Amino acid sequence: MTQITEKMNGQELVLFASGRIDSTNASEIEAQVKQALTLPHATVVLDADALEYISSAGLRIILRLRKQEPSLKIINANAEVYDILEMTGFTEMMPVEKAYRKISIDGCEVIGQGANGKVYPLGYTDIANGDSYGRSGVPVLPDIQRERELARKAFILGIPTAIPYDVVRVGDGYGSVFELLNADSFLKLIVRNPEDIDKYVGYSVDVLKKMHATDVSPADMPDQKPIALGWVRDIYDTFPEETAKKLQSLFDAIPSSNKMMHGDYHFKNIMMQNGEVLLIDMDTLCHGDPIFEFAAIYNAYVGFSAYETDCIEKFMGISSQTGRRIWDKTIELYFDTTDKKILDEIEAKISLVSFTRLYRRCLVRGGSAALTEFNKAQVITLTEKLDSLVL
Repeated sequence: MTQITEKMNGQELVLFASGRIDSTNASEIEAQVKQALTLPHATVVLDADALEYISSAGLRIILRLRKQEPSLKIINANAEVYDILEMTGFTEMMPVEKAYRKISIDGCEVIGQGANGKVYPLGYTDIANGDSYGRSGVPVLPDIQRERELARKAFILGIPTAIPYDVVRVGDGYGSVFELLNADSFLKLIVRNPEDIDKYVGYSVDVLKKMHATDVSPADMPDQKPIALGWVRDIYDTFPEETAKKLQSLFDAIPSSNKMMHGDYHFKNIMMQNGEVLLIDMDTLCHGDPIFEFAAIYNAYVGFSAYETDCIEKFMGISSQTGRRIWDKTIELYFDTTDKKILDEIEAKISLVSFTRLYRRCLVRGGSAALTEFNKAQVITLTEKLDSLVL
């Protein structure tokens, strides 16, 4: 049955067309459209996801609708409907978006995972990344598109990243598709061959150094420092005044930087393809001082498990001891030293940023009282101990 239904998305009126629109039902369809337009709105979108066919009679409805609603755009047009709109010049008159290919990940193995999504193999050459989840847990299309653009910019700057070449529908959400062959995450590789941990840490540090040596345009990627200063603001009033002021001054003094950072750099987001290292989960790309990058790395391998030791096993499937080994080797290779005193000083600085973020996370997301107090205690102890966060 052909029909028009409507839904308000803020000030945007979305019209959903289903079935076929031709001369036999055009009058009825146009009446439904006019009725929907009585709803107060600023813009109109025609969602053609369920529209199977449209004839010239239906096209005339769209022409009249656009005359009344100059902001009109059409989304989710299937190949047949899109071809009709293209051949008749509608794609030149107004924004028209093709429908995204629909796929299923039921039964697919998870081969990589970041903060915002999981990576699945699709057939022989494709890997789909259901990235950029919104608050509801459903991948958000604008964030998927943003990740694609960030990955493109990183690739152009010489960073070995997997390039997403397509966007697909995954259930009610979206995902990016990468062209990768025989790709495995570093995590899977070390689980299979734990004796090779140091080798893969070496590969990861090489790429990390390359990223941190790359300048980016501040307009292209978020600046991590203001975000980190926001963590401090959120927890400031929970500390004694002297502690809060010192914590604030330590963060204020972290140097500003235009150097690229991944933002979620761990072995689930680093892939090996035929001997080549490739990065995924690029929606967290940003710029700033490396201490922010290392704080995220520390949390992945050590921080989240500092109080609840099984966290890393749940997320990565490795022990906290293995996580600690990866972390220790990472900073040893990155800072090119085995001097324990120097490494301990570096870790203390990184830890303060890490536990500041974890404590704030507990307050915002409602962590257990015991975990919240543990993280708070770490922040207080490290703040009292340190005079600088410059690495």
